[in-house]
Amino acid sequence: MHLKHLAPFTLLSLTSLHVVHGFAIPSQEAKTDSARSIPKVLILGGGVAGVIAARTLHEQGIKDFLLVEARDELGGRLHSISFGGHVVEIGANWIQGTQTGNGPINPIWALAKKHGLKTHINDFYGSLTTFDETGEVDFVDACHAANKNFDEYVNYSGERISRNLVDLTARSTYDFTGKKPRNAHEVFDWEYAQTPLQSSGIATARNSNLTFEPKAGGFSDEEIMSIDQRGYKMFIQQEAKTFLEPKQLRLNTLVKSVEWSASGVKAVFDDGSSISADYAICTFSLGVLKNEDVKFEPNFPGEFLRLVIGESGLIKFVEFKAEAIASMTMGTYTKIFLQFPQKFWFDTEFALYADSERGRYPIWQSLDKKGFLPGSGIIFVTVTGDYSERIEALSDEEVKSETMCVLRTMYPNITIPEPLDFHFHRWHKDPLYRGSFSNWPPSFVEQHHDNIRANVGRLYFAGEATSQDYYGYLQGAYFEGCDIANTVAKCIKGNDCMSLEHYEEVKNTVPY
Repeated sequence: MHLKHLAPFTLLSLTSLHVVHGFAIPSQEAKTDSARSIPKVLILGGGVAGVIAARTLHEQGIKDFLLVEARDELGGRLHSISFGGHVVEIGANWIQGTQTGNGPINPIWALAKKHGLKTHINDFYGSLTTFDETGEVDFVDACHAANKNFDEYVNYSGERISRNLVDLTARSTYDFTGKKPRNAHEVFDWEYAQTPLQSSGIATARNSNLTFEPKAGGFSDEEIMSIDQRGYKMFIQQEAKTFLEPKQLRLNTLVKSVEWSASGVKAVFDDGSSISADYAICTFSLGVLKNEDVKFEPNFPGEFLRLVIGESGLIKFVEFKAEAIASMTMGTYTKIFLQFPQKFWFDTEFALYADSERGRYPIWQSLDKKGFLPGSGIIFVTVTGDYSERIEALSDEEVKSETMCVLRTMYPNITIPEPLDFHFHRWHKDPLYRGSFSNWPPSFVEQHHDNIRANVGRLYFAGEATSQDYYGYLQGAYFEGCDIANTVAKCIKGNDCMSLEHYEEVKNTVPY
């Protein structure tokens, strides 16, 4: 869920630079190097970026690729489960921004319509009940004021760019414009999975504008929720079936290391087998790169050594890549599902709970509602950021006890039974993802992001985190899958093959 955003602008960077241009489809077991010819391209990761990269290569007439996915199905962070007799989404759940008139269409919305995904629009501000530690209390006006405050925040961020001013934290931007929360009712900034103090003021505003504000080139301010009982993942799985051949897919294959050079790439799997290719497109989450769950040889995430190109032409170590990966952050967005024998809660779509402890089980959404999953008895609560990491360290029983405590605080005059079912996913601890989506922190500048996106040798990177305009969104993964695969296709065809732009050093204009 996101707020409405206004005012178009571009991202500011005040730096002195040294720049260098430059679904479950049956799969066939891939053979190791000794028993197969080398494919042109390895695509590592079967989420949106990986599938769209594969489709783009197919459209370019390149069929000699292999898509490798650790799970038993395609989808990545599109992850649905069976819960209380229904299918719910523990990962990505919304199409954020659709289309306004004849304006640009969100490609995720286009694919959802193409494959008949069942959805329902969400109406946060028009269907909201509010609570605090005393029970139900009406402070909906404070939520609407927060929405207006964000619009002013976005406008001021645009002004800072026009005056060539340095970026601030989102919190500082709010403070400077006089938007300082005085109580728990006025703290309304949960949606980016990290706090305003942890987020760039300018990048946060720009990122939202380009999805939600048509005047800034965005799609629309709509939030469309998947309620498809085949799972939200179905749209990307169905798209894969339109072109992907069994021999081009390998599921249930965990990549443990990637060896890269100026002449090729080799992926080594957890069973000891390996496959080499002329090129590779890595779509692992930023969290996986930061956590070093996959080892890269030569090692760029762990050793801050300068780029060295020896006489042999082999690239040894890359400092710029390591710094960029370390500098961008990964947010965590956790949905906690509960099922009860019958509904006892609010009739609106959403409820907001304001607690004296920041981040304590604030956003509740009812699925037991017409248009969603009526009669299901299912409600879920969302926590984010540091609070998500906190609950991941607790047992399921402890988290359930805390959520029940909040529900009973919200409804002090109702005897609430224990839930029939309870579930949440530990995204921060999940070694396949290490979080939910990327976030742009205050000290992170555009040139850092170029370095996140830049290739090293013949190893390329794509995903929501590599999208400057749409980081954190599925459409970011889509656009990057297209763009990077087209770049690799040019190299394969011998047409204008150049390394993506990167910066060996990102410096301040004024020394400290």
